[in-house]
Amino acid sequence: MSGPVFYIGLGLGLAAACGLRPFLPLLLSGALASANALEVDFSHDPYRFLRSGWWLLAVTVTLVLAYALQLLLGLSPFLAQAGAAIRGRRPEPLAAALAGLGLGAGALLFAGTLADHGALSWPGLIGGVLAAGLTQRAVTPIIAGARARLPDRAAREALTVYMDAASLVLAALVALLHPLGYVAVALLGWLYWRGRSRGGERHAGLRILGR
Repeated sequence: MSGPVFYIGLGLGLAAACGLRPFLPLLLSGALASANALEVDFSHDPYRFLRSGWWLLAVTVTLVLAYALQLLLGLSPFLAQAGAAIRGRRPEPLAAALAGLGLGAGALLFAGTLADHGALSWPGLIGGVLAAGLTQRAVTPIIAGARARLPDRAAREALTVYMDAASLVLAALVALLHPLGYVAVALLGWLYWRGRSRGGERHAGLRILGR
């Protein structure tokens, strides 16, 4: 698959997957690129490092460290509320760091995809941040609600494994069929809109009850 429609879809999908969790999409795309199994091989500077061994090792170490901080120190890996920092509410440090990593990873993969096809890479930096951010905004309320309803810590911690698996599956599907990136972003946009609509309905109901 070639052409701008396909590689933009690939970049969008990889960035959206990073919004779920950044580590496995980075590892998968880097491994596929280094094996020439992906139509993007990240062979153009300054994104050549995305396929290098030291980079993939650093991502793996960071993944292990994130799990260690979560399990040993009890730090939450998920934001309690989408856009908490924007609203002036301080998120937990691990959750904020992982959210930032997701935005950065999405920007790098989208920009590297564009650069590999001879296109300007800076729109990919912006598009990657937007796609990963949309994912985080759409998924954060769902994860926060699930964590609140789960009865024990082990079940809550298992959500991280599920999110890693979901990010890997999305990245793999997009790597196989690039236009699925558009479908993923459209579904995430719908999910975000639905969450906003329901939130607005709840607030309106509370205002009526408070009168």
